[in-house]
Amino acid sequence: MSHLGTKQRLVIALMDGLGMDYFEKSPMPVLQRMSREGFYHSVKAVVPTVTNTNNVSICCGAWPDEHGISANSYFDPTSGQAVYMNSADLIRTETLFQRARRYEVRGALLTAKRKTVELFHKDAKIAISAEAPPSEYVSRYGVPPDIYSGEINEWLWKVAIDLLRTRPDLGVFYIHTTDYPMHRWAPEEEGSKNHLARLDALIGEAREAAPDAAFLITADHGMNMKRRCWDLARACSERGVSVRFALSPERDYYIRHHRNFAGSAWIWINRPVDLKRVREVCWSLEGVECVLSREEAVRQFRLPREYVGDLMVLGDRETVFGDLEQTTGEELPANYRAHGSLHEADVPLIIYRWDGHGGEGALPPKDTFSHNLHLTRFLFKGPSVSPKNY
Repeated sequence: MSHLGTKQRLVIALMDGLGMDYFEKSPMPVLQRMSREGFYHSVKAVVPTVTNTNNVSICCGAWPDEHGISANSYFDPTSGQAVYMNSADLIRTETLFQRARRYEVRGALLTAKRKTVELFHKDAKIAISAEAPPSEYVSRYGVPPDIYSGEINEWLWKVAIDLLRTRPDLGVFYIHTTDYPMHRWAPEEEGSKNHLARLDALIGEAREAAPDAAFLITADHGMNMKRRCWDLARACSERGVSVRFALSPERDYYIRHHRNFAGSAWIWINRPVDLKRVREVCWSLEGVECVLSREEAVRQFRLPREYVGDLMVLGDRETVFGDLEQTTGEELPANYRAHGSLHEADVPLIIYRWDGHGGEGALPPKDTFSHNLHLTRFLFKGPSVSPKNY
């Protein structure tokens, strides 16, 4: 097993929802020490700041216009409906697992959410979702807690610790938690502090279980309190211009997290002549921070053009967009927390105990790490051997 001339195992952790405020305000002495002793940088998440877009960007080390995943769902113009964007067949570039195979490095995917298994299962030797684990893992580790809990993250890391101890044949681990606790609690709340303290202790156990391993850690997005939600299709219709479709990029299985509301949205229009009026309606709504054309959004955020609407709407720190059943706008509960806008883009990036110094194994210069996807972009990029079947 080799990685760019080293024999070091890699543990890549995607801490879902761990924005800079959680990282800075939480009792996480292990992670803080790793940031001090290793490589640390505050970076940006990919926009829209939702999980699938960033998860695939990190796992592929690529921009959305390279890997093809624009959101948690996409608009299918043939059916006129939104479709979950969880299929591995939609990914256009190699994943970390595929690149590692060329070095004869076997990978393990451990995730709280089953949609991550759907995206990356093809080339990982082991692919486990705590939401729907294989029976042999339930027998060995017990029934995992509910997906709508913080405890499911602890179950996931305990499995990771055991595999780090018992499976030296696995050379790269990709561990993806759930952000349900961040949706539920602000950084200063006791529930959040307790959850992250327990996770921090488990990361410490993983570090001790694999003293040979490098740890590469980042997040897909942060989280903020939101005050209002707009249904953009209803808002336009009530103001005299109908649209073909409006989509929240947050739309996925986990409705209790966020009700499928996001701090950004795409709008597809019916006729070119409607574009100006739809733009005016969007700008008139309280909390709308930016309205971009398709070409502007594609260029600014490096998105795959075919999945972007005619307009992209971005909310301010307190505004989200999504489908509402009976109203154009809704004042949200005081404890409602979500993401998807530019205001959830600041996340930490940590590389700890990296030993690939010199030659091809050296870390890239610090200024090349501007976004979370750069955590893995440089991995498994040199000359390789032919992959073995395993």
